[in-house]
Amino acid sequence: MARIGAEWPGIARMVGKAVHFAVKVHGVRTPAALILKEEMLSKGGDAAIHRDCITNRVERSDVLLMGSEAAFNWVVADLRAQPFSLPRLADEIAHAIERFKSASPRTPAGDELPERLRPFYSALRERTLVMGVLNVTPDSFSDGGLYRDREAAVAHGVRMANDGADVIDVGGESSRPHAESVPLQEELSRVKPVIQALAERTQTPISIDTYKPDVARAALDAGASIINDITGLADPDTRRLATERKAPCVIMHMKGTPQTMQENPVYEDVVSEIMAFLRERISLAVEAGVPEEYLIVDPGIGFGKTAEHNLEIIRKLGDLKSLGLPILIGPSRKAFIGKALGGVPAAERLHGTAATVALSIANGANIVRVHDVKEMAQVARMADAVVRQGC
Repeated sequence: MARIGAEWPGIARMVGKAVHFAVKVHGVRTPAALILKEEMLSKGGDAAIHRDCITNRVERSDVLLMGSEAAFNWVVADLRAQPFSLPRLADEIAHAIERFKSASPRTPAGDELPERLRPFYSALRERTLVMGVLNVTPDSFSDGGLYRDREAAVAHGVRMANDGADVIDVGGESSRPHAESVPLQEELSRVKPVIQALAERTQTPISIDTYKPDVARAALDAGASIINDITGLADPDTRRLATERKAPCVIMHMKGTPQTMQENPVYEDVVSEIMAFLRERISLAVEAGVPEEYLIVDPGIGFGKTAEHNLEIIRKLGDLKSLGLPILIGPSRKAFIGKALGGVPAAERLHGTAATVALSIANGANIVRVHDVKEMAQVARMADAVVRQGC
């Protein structure tokens, strides 16, 4: 607008009309749904509601609100004077739009963080970070057994740090489909010595990939800084540990367990259901005392999803920005890539992984979890140069 010579007062009035949003709200009572539609129509927008709302044959309806930013601003102001919990909904809509628009997610203040995590969060505000996968397991789907030996694992972790990893994710139990659980002491014996050695040999932050609170505690004692939980902090003891240690946590979505997650996973709306799950787990973590800005969300590519679900998640990843927290995604070498490429094995999915990483960054990912750190660090830098203004 400025380049074509528009005046600044006019720009201020018009800019909100140039940006449009579609906001989905769930389970609204029928009278409230009708008010929402009327409000949006009166401000130049619209709302899709269940066809039987008008005849009062349904008690509740999801509502898809559509309009310019200016329209939403007017509607939010009006809703704060309406009944049926609409003032609270108005605040939620306003917060979702504000977070979606934000150039960077909420993160902890630097002076609150331990020294090892300060560069991690400082970089997170500026570029996409790379999480390197270090599986100290015999049966992971892609690299099982390669780094089971302590020295081989530590050497690989140091190599990933030198290749550009911003965090090293150490896991001692495979979460591939149909994987069996590992006894506590076995998992501890796998991860603890590797984390101790890595913490001594590199300043790169270390995350512990576990859902067991005792393993997470031992890992933090050994030098890890982040808890990466595939169950989304399901265990209250893990939430209490994160509060006690003020440890950043990755909340991941998984439908079922590794033993059952790929047995015909079904969703009505995969992204909406993932977001509802993440909101619930964020609330539980905050109620336990974990500062919300210490949380990272992960939609759980490959965990209880079909290949089509995984592709849809990447296409719509930007929806998760409305949560206001860093988005982590882990598509690296996974089966949906092999399927899309005609059945190529995990070891030959480098280029397919690169495509999913670049597209995930374009759609809002802040952290990418990968096996091939050197190559994907280059992909991330190139994607950032295109996507992030000023790069």
